[in-house]
Amino acid sequence: MTSLPSLYISHGSPMTALQPGLTGQRLVELAALLPKPRAIVMASAHWLSRKPQVGGAAMPETIHDFRGFPAELYALRYPAPGAPDLAVKVAELLARADLSATIDPSRGLDHGAWVPLRLLYPDADIPVVPITIQPELGPAHQYAVGRALASLRDEGILVIGSGSITHNLHDFGAGYSEQRLAPYVQPFIEWIEQRLAVGDIDALLDYRRQAPGAERAHPTDEHLLPLFVALGAAGPNAHAQRIDAGIDLGFLAMDIYRFN
Repeated sequence: MTSLPSLYISHGSPMTALQPGLTGQRLVELAALLPKPRAIVMASAHWLSRKPQVGGAAMPETIHDFRGFPAELYALRYPAPGAPDLAVKVAELLARADLSATIDPSRGLDHGAWVPLRLLYPDADIPVVPITIQPELGPAHQYAVGRALASLRDEGILVIGSGSITHNLHDFGAGYSEQRLAPYVQPFIEWIEQRLAVGDIDALLDYRRQAPGAERAHPTDEHLLPLFVALGAAGPNAHAQRIDAGIDLGFLAMDIYRFN
């Protein structure tokens, strides 16, 4: 069985489901290049916990974890099956790495999971197991979570982290646009790309001190932490390929990374 890459996807606004734009195009292109996975393990920035949790639902519900959007968005569903047996295996792999995890038998798929998956695999025929992010434990912890799951790639299982390369919703309404980018966005994009290109894991794990504009790019960690899950799952000496999916609203960088 061919070993799969791991992915980091910037999922953007929930409206990406209705207005996929360049992000949707890039995800369609990416899916066409990948062998179809047997299952997906998905770490979303919108399922947070103090300790690792794994979704074990047989049929995860589509969670509309947002307010104030068009009715059409709330009508969307992503009816992918779950994989309770795989959820147990994920929890066991984490336990072996001293990252004890519990299984939530009813957890559904939040928009950080189903919005990009709906664009990547619209048939919703691939089982999905969601896992949590632990924002209080930081990048090194999430990297360790990814490392614990790296062997899944050799079993035809796609490990995805879903967040956003830049994510500062305080800048909504600040007048930024495609023609007027927030000043921290491009320097932060470039720093992440450069550090990944040379495999500088130490700098990446210390991004809040070392990356330009880090505190503005990410006032809180949760949307970048899934990157470290995907990076860890890629294993040592991973090659990072940046896929430019544009910058929404002038401050949400939509980069996708494929780790081989």
